[in-house]
Amino acid sequence: MKRVTKAIFPIAGLGTRFLPASKVVSKELIPLSSKPLLHYNIEEAVLSGIENIAFIVRGNQKTTLKYFEEDEKLEQILKENNKKRELLVLDEISNIANNLKFSTYTQRKPMGVASAIFKAKDFIKKEPCVVSFCDDVIDSKVPCIEQLQKMFLTCGRPVLALKKMPANRIPNYGIVKVEKIANKFYKIKGVSEKPKIEDAPSDLAIIGRMILTPDVFDYLSNNKEMLTKDKSISIALGEMAELGKAIYGYEIEGDWLECGDIISWYKSFVKMALKDPDYGDDFKNYLKTIKL
Repeated sequence: MKRVTKAIFPIAGLGTRFLPASKVVSKELIPLSSKPLLHYNIEEAVLSGIENIAFIVRGNQKTTLKYFEEDEKLEQILKENNKKRELLVLDEISNIANNLKFSTYTQRKPMGVASAIFKAKDFIKKEPCVVSFCDDVIDSKVPCIEQLQKMFLTCGRPVLALKKMPANRIPNYGIVKVEKIANKFYKIKGVSEKPKIEDAPSDLAIIGRMILTPDVFDYLSNNKEMLTKDKSISIALGEMAELGKAIYGYEIEGDWLECGDIISWYKSFVKMALKDPDYGDDFKNYLKTIKL
């Protein structure tokens, strides 16, 4: 099997949980510590060998690609004012962008994640692809996508990133029914979307990284309700597993920083800010002074 070099980033969501900020700032550009969510996810993709990225966007969503464009006027001002650190930040963004080719596909109506991913069918061209959701940042020594790449090279089939959840959080996630194959590696038998604790088939939740194969797009094409009824891609994969298709999951290593809602983002922001190499120590000392 060859390594996966294409990735889909579904970013067409309205981000209503982040209103009023998301009225003018796309959610993927909301900061987590000193960088936007998108930056962490794109960097992870580059470190995992991804070369081509397709953004699924809304019709009026124009700011995302600008993040990776050079700004000569800004660079000149920074040089004139000897802003070395800031110039290094821009260089980092340029270095990431120089290793990638970007495409955009438009989802004109909010029809769900499965529909959004299907918009990139022509981009895939019968090749496997990564799907990465900017709601999730994975802080790990080995990039999350790279962990999935290694599993994909052994099985050649869809691989979902999984994390064990405490019982009280299970009702918030898509939970997989599994058969254990090896350490942290599972064959998926089905998916239960936000089950009650007593009905959950396991404690393994699907998180926002996966590798898909072309037959997933064929399944979506042959099951139009997946594209019109606000279905998640996890549900489609669960149905495929129940039909006997080989779908796998891997319990990833690393810290899952959730950013899908305000309270999760607050927690993740503080955790990542404390690890910031430039500001973390000052931030930690400041937190010690706060009296509630």
